Amino acid sequence: MGGPKTGLLATRIIYFDFDSTDIKGEATDVVAAHAKYLGTNATARIRLEGHTDERGSPEYNIGLGERRAQAVRHALLLQGASDAQISTVSYGEERPAVAGHDESAWAKNRRVEIVYLTPGAATK
Repeated sequence: MGGPKTGLLATRIIYFDFDSTDIKGEATDVVAAHAKYLGTNATARIRLEGHTDERGSPEYNIGLGERRAQAVRHALLLQGASDAQISTVSYGEERPAVAGHDESAWAKNRRVEIVYLTPGAATK
């Protein structure tokens, strides 16, 4: 399928620190690249999927995952994407990327995944 698959656009995961919604410095260029792509491709659509590690209650983690997705959404909107292009969902701790009960696993699970939905655009 076509769409953004090279350079910074190939990166589709934004990682977060424990209990944080702050986009890390190393992810700002990735977010900017996706915002630019969305800004120049009006028909492109993405879903931002918020995730957490297993620590905290399921209810808290659903909220934290949503706040993370909204943080990325806000950054994309500020840099040229349109509101209609972006949807968000939170999976909390329910879809871990890595199994495990230590910091190395938790760090990979604290994330927002950028999923392109437009036919012909990049897919996850």
